[in-house]
Amino acid sequence: MVGRRAALTSMTLAALAGAALASGIAHAANEKLKIGFVGVTSGPAAAWGTSNVRSMETLAEMLNEKGGVTIGGKTYDIEIVTFDDQKDPKRAIAGMEKMAQEGIHYVVGPNVDDGAAAVRPVAESKGIIYIPYAFPKELYTRPASNAVLGMVASYQSGPAIYKYLMENKGVKKVAFIAANESDPLSQKESGLAAAKALGLEVVGDTTYQNDTRDFTPVLTPIVKAQPDLLVLSGVAPGNAPLLIRSARELGYEGLISTETAQDAKVLEEGAGELANGFISVGGASTPEIASDEMRAFVEHYTKKYGEYNDESNTKVYALPYILETLKANPKAIADVGEFKKTMDSFEAPNPYVKTEGAQLKYVGSSSFGQKRQVAVPLVVNEYKDGKFETLFVAAVD
Repeated sequence: MVGRRAALTSMTLAALAGAALASGIAHAANEKLKIGFVGVTSGPAAAWGTSNVRSMETLAEMLNEKGGVTIGGKTYDIEIVTFDDQKDPKRAIAGMEKMAQEGIHYVVGPNVDDGAAAVRPVAESKGIIYIPYAFPKELYTRPASNAVLGMVASYQSGPAIYKYLMENKGVKKVAFIAANESDPLSQKESGLAAAKALGLEVVGDTTYQNDTRDFTPVLTPIVKAQPDLLVLSGVAPGNAPLLIRSARELGYEGLISTETAQDAKVLEEGAGELANGFISVGGASTPEIASDEMRAFVEHYTKKYGEYNDESNTKVYALPYILETLKANPKAIADVGEFKKTMDSFEAPNPYVKTEGAQLKYVGSSSFGQKRQVAVPLVVNEYKDGKFETLFVAAVD
């Protein structure tokens, strides 16, 4: 009897082992679809790229746990391949070349203007569609066609912010300060043009070196000019609290804003309550519009990394846009020309907002003359006591 039980137990274990092996073989049968990331994940601007990578890896994990992604009748596991360009254009080029060598046709990033411009020749010659978080219009206007803007541009969000503050906060005078680098300088020029077009009086316009840590000498003349609004053009998350703290300690009592996304934790640690009232572009979600799927993403992300970055409300969109466009035209997996053909008519349900009829679609015709921008809600936030609160929500064509 004991022998029979032992035999049955052995058979049961063998069956279970066989089932587990079969399951593993079935899962392993999924081909891998590699999606790349080339961007900054170290230094003062690290939060921008880190939120990209964490969003992509969280989504890939969620999709793979559900069995993968089916495109054209074939199921794929998503693999994210990352490269830290350290905000260096030369490293960005090396990163994009690495993606090409691995046969990757779809890449998220870079996160700054210099890097996005530097990788364009590689992307176009190697057949790579890339989604940068950079604003130069020449990246998205003809003859360029491989870059797709992954967020709302400063020249789109800036006018919306200034107009709101004029109408609701009585702003009449504005000053601008930017790091002496192409990305923030470009954003400053766009901001100046938008402010003047709206009839604001510009009372300050200055720059600083990106490695500055004592901003008192730079900000003193601006504070003396008494602007109603101080715009930190293109400010990196690591520099924002230093500028805010310096301005407040110099006695500045007006509004402070930026058109770049920020990190609440960095603001809290670097400026504390002095950052209260700071206005920035937020992630493309608010508690009022977030769907169950969006909340599940935030929960999974937080569990995976121990914290959540509001900017990932925007960065969550890049990977789904790539995958859903590939689903709409499976030929695009190996041919980015097919991807570009699909962009003009592409629409898919937006899984991250509960607004009825909300769609994923490509926009940008007004700004670029062609659809080379992902449609995400424009959410503008106000920082208060360690977290962001929604100031207003708008849309971009």
